[in-house]
Amino acid sequence: MTESENAVAIVKAFLVASMIPDAERAATFTHPEVKITFTGRREMAGAADIARFNGERYKWVKKALGEFDAVAHEDCVVVYSNGTLYGEWPDGRAFAGNRYIDRFEVREGKITHMDVWNDSAEWILAPEISRLA
Repeated sequence: MTESENAVAIVKAFLVASMIPDAERAATFTHPEVKITFTGRREMAGAADIARFNGERYKWVKKALGEFDAVAHEDCVVVYSNGTLYGEWPDGRAFAGNRYIDRFEVREGKITHMDVWNDSAEWILAPEISRLA
């Protein structure tokens, strides 16, 4: 397995654990000093913060994983994951087709940096554009 393939496998395993949600398992794929930034510059210290944030924003949420792209750099492998979110808002309304893209930096077998973008903020601000896919 190449370094890039290994980095993609680490990111996939992290995302799967995060969706359970099993923050303890997800944390095994991250460096202890991981830097995580969600949409709106929300900084998080680790997988437990992600689970807590998602628990406040959604009744439940999962990712329909799309493609993974990996680019080897001198000091890390950058992995992009894209796809869509589906789940329920806190009021019980279902949603799907909510686009996301995550950018990860993987160094020495651990995720050291994660940036998250998705349509949720737009859909919360303008519910009429939220729709089932």
